[in-house]
Amino acid sequence: MAQTKLWHLENFSMLHILTKQEMQALDKMAVMRNAPRNQVIYFPEDTSDTVFLLKQGKVKISRISEAGKEMILAILGPGEIFGELSITGQSKREEIAEATEDAVICSVSIADFQRMMEMNPKFNLQVTKFIGFRLKKIQSRLESLIFKTAEQRVRYLLKELAEEHGRQIINNPEERVVKMRLTHEDIAKLSATSRQTVTTVLNDLEKHGIISYDRSRIFVRKYSEL
Repeated sequence: MAQTKLWHLENFSMLHILTKQEMQALDKMAVMRNAPRNQVIYFPEDTSDTVFLLKQGKVKISRISEAGKEMILAILGPGEIFGELSITGQSKREEIAEATEDAVICSVSIADFQRMMEMNPKFNLQVTKFIGFRLKKIQSRLESLIFKTAEQRVRYLLKELAEEHGRQIINNPEERVVKMRLTHEDIAKLSATSRQTVTTVLNDLEKHGIISYDRSRIFVRKYSEL
């Protein structure tokens, strides 16, 4: 099991900056577990004392308004880290993290993670840059809500999914396949629009041959036209 866990950790690009000895130390600190589809990893108000590394599957990060409306902030894939705001001193979780596919997750206590950052300044800088990048993405999402129309938000989301989760078809930069289970309701929550708007936009994009969509994948045919 220890070798398996170390192999999982070695596949995170952020951790490549660690020395072999530091990787072995992190291996001893980390706890690896399976999270079946639809299992909640943490709720709002849970103690924020752990950083999570997603090796396999997909995890949805979302917030629920006082009126009970869900807004999906991100859908994360293998190789991504979440729960990272605990590093900045956040004491309680503010979002829900839920596995949308069967997932394999490594968790590290914030105390151990911060100790690794203190021991390795380059790793510290890498983590700081990552948090800054994640916050910049959130800011970009907020700007999209303010300045883009509902149709533009859906198109922007599809392009973002193609960039982050899409597999480019060989020798054709215009075509990308996003293998992700997303309903119209999920897309609406990600783009802060209505399900009816999503249905209208997707139908229009399919009609013009820009995408093909079903619940298990999005096939982008004309990436530059999104």
